[in-house]
Amino acid sequence: MKSRGINKNFTGTKVDALATVVFKDEKVSDEFLKELDDLTSGQISSIIDSKEFKGEKGEVAILRFSADKGKANRLLIIGGGEEEKFGSSDIAIASGTAARKVRDLGLKSYVFAPRKADDAVDAAASSFQGAITSQFELDKYRTVDKNDKEVTSFVIYIADAKPTELKNGLSRGEAIGESMNVTRDLANEPPNILTPTEIANRAKKMAKEVGLKCEVLTEAQMKKLGMNSLLSVSLGSEQPAKLVIFKYTPKKNTGKKGELLALVGKGVMFDTGGISLKPGENMDAMKYDMSGAATVFGTMRAIALLKPSIPVMGVMGCVENMPDGKASRPSDVVTAMNGKTIEILNTDAEGRLVLADAVAYAEKKGATHIVDMATLTGAVVIALGNRNTGIMGNDDDFVNEVIEAGKEVDEGFWQLPLKGYESEVKSDIADVKNIGTKRRAGTIAGGLFIQEFIDKAKWAHLDIAGTAWSDSPKGHQAKGPTGVAIRTLLNLVEKSQ
Repeated sequence: MKSRGINKNFTGTKVDALATVVFKDEKVSDEFLKELDDLTSGQISSIIDSKEFKGEKGEVAILRFSADKGKANRLLIIGGGEEEKFGSSDIAIASGTAARKVRDLGLKSYVFAPRKADDAVDAAASSFQGAITSQFELDKYRTVDKNDKEVTSFVIYIADAKPTELKNGLSRGEAIGESMNVTRDLANEPPNILTPTEIANRAKKMAKEVGLKCEVLTEAQMKKLGMNSLLSVSLGSEQPAKLVIFKYTPKKNTGKKGELLALVGKGVMFDTGGISLKPGENMDAMKYDMSGAATVFGTMRAIALLKPSIPVMGVMGCVENMPDGKASRPSDVVTAMNGKTIEILNTDAEGRLVLADAVAYAEKKGATHIVDMATLTGAVVIALGNRNTGIMGNDDDFVNEVIEAGKEVDEGFWQLPLKGYESEVKSDIADVKNIGTKRRAGTIAGGLFIQEFIDKAKWAHLDIAGTAWSDSPKGHQAKGPTGVAIRTLLNLVEKSQ
């Protein structure tokens, strides 16, 4: 999608549609809205006065211009909700909502005025990110009934903004929006196409394009490192496991000496449950079980493009969990990279087995701070639904940093406790078992298990099982993968500079 920024002549922009925000209970009182009201022969005043349009968040009105009064065909009024609460994520949602409506109308271009833009760079970035992520659809492999409409040109209007601010904001928005869509595309890929080997190949290609270092460990290499926990998951699959490592190194490191943040993702490319076989119904959704790895992929891509001044490592543990004569059995015992023994009581609790070796590897390579993310438990969906991501960790200050980074981009995280639950993962015959007792505190048990493989690093675990995809479309985005946590992680990185 092409983009440009303007700071004057909103109504004279050569585009197919104009789009702007009207806030809850707002009247046509300022000069900007009065001009638009005149162009539409009073239609804005009319729909507001009649309560046909109340300015509620996500509300949309599509108006026609009076003859010869505007260059565009339509004016889209997007509800912004309460003005005092209207932030960067709301700007992205409003712009994305406008973009999808513009596309539905068969139009190709629009100019968007967020109106409330305290920080021009941030407002431009959020606007363009919303436009880009709005265009993602699930129909990549359709040959009929495919949505071929697209918005090809986006213009941001922020009055009196400096051209450099608009340019920098658009560049930032493009990096974040496209990286979110890369993550969503990966999560949506069929498992026969996106195998561990394929995602590793795509990782190497992406890294070369954006300037990251990328290393891929084979099963033989992982075996030498003692990564028998991760490898136990892929024993039943014909697809070999891969450990993908990204490294971003800034030209000048402004972070604290010796600190290294690692982002670690669960990449179970397809999860049958292994010998502890899942029910057949809804098993197709298990192609999403690599959403944690996809999040690392997209976040590292954005980091390389945004160039923060601290180093970041990304680790993706990529496997396929299948039932087979060679597959792990309930009651097997394996030894992880850090030397701890694991009693595998349920082969469908496999993501934590992957993460155990992945976080241990990250710490061995120098990570002092680790954030792992995984579609780990169904229990977190029961507890928190699809609004908040579950978060746990071994350092409350670090966990709070992640939570605050999320609040600033309107991504919700809810902390669950670990202390006092340690007995849930203690095994009778090994150091640790991979499920809790009688299914109680299931999300906490998953976090406790991973914690066993952290030595000294500050660590936070994100259980994104309820937030990594949406079962229904929204005004600003399609159903399916959401790209959750990418904006939070980027904010965390940039706040750590």
